[in-house]
Order: sequence, then C-alpha cells, then structure tokens
Amino acid sequence: MADPKGFLKITERELPKRRPVPVRIMDWREVYEPGDSAVLRRQAGRCMDCGVPFCHQGCPLGNLIPEWNDLMWRGEGRSAIERLHATNNFPEFTGRLCPAPCESACVLGINQPPVTIKQIEVSTIDEAFANGWVEAEPPGRLTGKTVAVVGSGPAGLAAAQQLTRAGHTVAVYERDDRIGGLLRYGIPDFKMEKRHIEARLRQMQDEGTRFRAGVEIGKDISWDALRARYDAVVVATGSTLPRDLAIPGRDLAGVHFAMEYLVESNKAVAGDQVANQIHAEGKHVVVIGGGDTGADCIGTAHRQGALSVTNLAIGKQPPSDRPDSQPWPMMPTIFEVASAHEEGGERSYLASTVEFLGNDAGEVRALRVAETEFVDGRRVPKSGTEREIPADLVLIAMGFTGPERTALEAQLGTVFTDRGNVERADDYQTTAPGVFVAGDAGRGQSLIVWAIAEGRAAAAAVDRYLMGDTDLPAPVRPTDVAIGLQRA
Repeated sequence: MADPKGFLKITERELPKRRPVPVRIMDWREVYEPGDSAVLRRQAGRCMDCGVPFCHQGCPLGNLIPEWNDLMWRGEGRSAIERLHATNNFPEFTGRLCPAPCESACVLGINQPPVTIKQIEVSTIDEAFANGWVEAEPPGRLTGKTVAVVGSGPAGLAAAQQLTRAGHTVAVYERDDRIGGLLRYGIPDFKMEKRHIEARLRQMQDEGTRFRAGVEIGKDISWDALRARYDAVVVATGSTLPRDLAIPGRDLAGVHFAMEYLVESNKAVAGDQVANQIHAEGKHVVVIGGGDTGADCIGTAHRQGALSVTNLAIGKQPPSDRPDSQPWPMMPTIFEVASAHEEGGERSYLASTVEFLGNDAGEVRALRVAETEFVDGRRVPKSGTEREIPADLVLIAMGFTGPERTALEAQLGTVFTDRGNVERADDYQTTAPGVFVAGDAGRGQSLIVWAIAEGRAAAAAVDRYLMGDTDLPAPVRPTDVAIGLQRA
C-alpha cells in the first residue's frame, strides 16, 4: 500500500493552483498551473488501501485506484499507467472532465477531505504521454469481422479501441469534420486542450482503427446500408437533442442553444473561419441552466469579452456540505465553484424565465424572470416577483432529451424508450439484430465515466456476438447503477 501513516500525517487536500483569472481569460489554455510532483506523491500517500475500497464502486469503470495511488507514491509511473489503462481507455479525458464520484466514495472522506484521486489520475497519464509510455497495442491477429461505430465521443472511441484490439476491423463514423464528438466540440479548450484528443487518436490509428469524419449516417449512408456492409454496428451518437424553453419570445434573434454557441467557439479556437459566429463580445450574456454546459458557456463568454454574464438556475442553491439525504458513499449534490464561476458574473437561483423581450429589430434585449415557487410539486414563477435582466445574447443550457431518432426509426425500425433513449437488451443489442448501442444514446445524458464504461461493455457484447465468446472486460450492464450516480 501507499504510506501506511500517510493519511494520518497529511490531512489536507492539495491541488494544483488555477492560473490567475486576469491571465487565463486572455487565452484558451487549460486553467491549471503545472502540478508539483512532491505534492502529488504526498497526496497519493494519503490513500488508505482500504479493506473495502468504495472508490471502486463509486466509479463505473471499476478503476483500481488504491493500486495506482500506491505506484505513484513509489514513483513507479510506468506501472501506474498500466494499472490505470487496465480499466480506463482514456484517463486524460476523465482526469480532466469527470466530476469524480470516486472521490465522493473515498473512505477517507468520511472524516477528512478525500484523496485527490482525479488529480493523481490525470498526472499519471500526462507523465505517461510525456515519457512515451502510451504505445499502440495492435492485435496479434485479425478475425476477419468488421464493425462500424457511429459517433466518436468517449463511448464510441472506447468501443472502437476495444474491438480493434480484439482483432476486428473497425471504422468510426463521425458527421462532424473532426473526430472527437462532444470532447471535440462540446468541451472548451480551457477545460481540455484538443492536443489530448489528437494524441489518443494517433495511438488508435496506429492500432488499426479507421476514422471516417464528415460522414453522416442516415443521410450520406443509410443505417440499413451500413448494417448490410458491416458484421455489426455500434450506435454511440450521444444524447444530442437539447431541452428547449418554450416561452414567449423564443424566436427572437440572439436566443440560442448552448451547443450552437460552444461548437462555433471551439471551431474558431481551432483556427476555422466561422461565418456569422455567435459571439459574446460587448454583450450582456444570460446563461439559462446551472450545470456543466452552462459553466462552459460562462467561461467562453468571459474569454470573448462579454460585458456581463448572468447565470440563471430554476432550482435552489445546493448546500455547501454533504446533505443528510445523500450520505457517504453517495455522490452528493453540493454547491461548487467551477473555474468559470471564479472568472466573474452573477449566479441566480430559484429564477424562472417567463419571457424573452425583444426590440423593434426582432432581437432579444432582456429577460423577464420571476422567483420560483413550488406548487403541488411543480416549479412555477411566483406572481408579483417579475423583474427584467438585460440580455443581448441568451444561451439555453438546460440539458438534453435524447438521441436523434428519425433516421434510426425509419431505416432500421429501432425502438425507443418512453424517455427517448434507444431501447436495448442486457447485451446492449437494440431491437435491430447486430446493432448495439452504448453511452448517452442508450442511457440518457450522463457522465463521461459511464460513457467509457458502456463503450467497453458494449464492445465485449459485440465481440461475443461475432465470435461466440469474448475476453474483453465488461464493467457494466445497461441496468447497472453505481453508488451515487442516479440521474433523474
């Protein structure tokens, strides 16, 4: 184990500092300063190597956290990345983007700040890339079977890498012009620079995975034609239909879904010329929705030079500490200050948007909002509390309702659940034989660790379907729910 007395000697969490706000909002680089290896070893030494490590159950990937904590504490980075890669294809993504339910389940967290698992994870993989320890793992033989993976987000990439390593010929189809899905165009560079995607894609290409960007399945190639061409198909298109806000003035110019805004920003940061880009410079920006996507919009607006940024959330402000209703080892809903929130703006809770107000040119000029009250279990605007908030740009970041379904239904006869997700069996197979679904398209909007876990599990199911058996790990089933990860 790591230092047997480490958690007794070192009781505080130490994380890398974020770059000063006035500096970081001038660029799109990641917000954190380089970490100190001595601090990292101290924090890894706090891991208790519990008899029952609940961090394993907090993460759907089943990461072997105490093992690689111990190896990092001992300075054995190469062995640590081998243990980390044993369960997680892309720790450089999860170490930057995951909300770390493993830390919420850390046994040390019962009476001390939990181990900095996420920071140790990302430091492990960054060190591995820097030292050339992340190498291609091509299969020893080819099976002669072919698989199409549709969607290149974390679920699709995880499934593709596992199936390629099993010896199948795998092609990943992506309708955007670059591979990466939500990782590429939904996540701003200040949270994850795209060089991390490029490094992993190089490894996957060297292993034999083929990438087909700029091809929309259902349009450029029909779903049934794709199914006829390949021995199996994995649907990993994500949950991409945004939840709308159908109130008066929704059609005004300047009111956009968050992903419209973030995609254009990411393209511009990548060096593309974006005609008529949605831009926040010199504008009063209002972001509706208090989640991660809303925070991404806030940070982007600051970097674009917004005049003001206001974030509206319809619910109550979460408590600062773990509520009694969400005891350890559950992942609690608590008030958090993301890097974007540090950079300025106003956060308003129990705020119901009643109407978008426009000017004579048909452009949004303000929002009429009211306090939220609860009536018969419903959240409704409280009469008499209306006020106006200036707004030149409104971004709706209220989550997603499911995958796009028209082409799947029409071309494959795919069945969807009452919640709008692709229906599937315990082996991830849809109602169309040989067609499997993984990630948010089958699960609904969720965490990146669930996407990778489902991609790995779906790959095992596809391998078994093609070969009659499989040696690939299958960390979760579609019906599994990890501790504290229930989502409404």
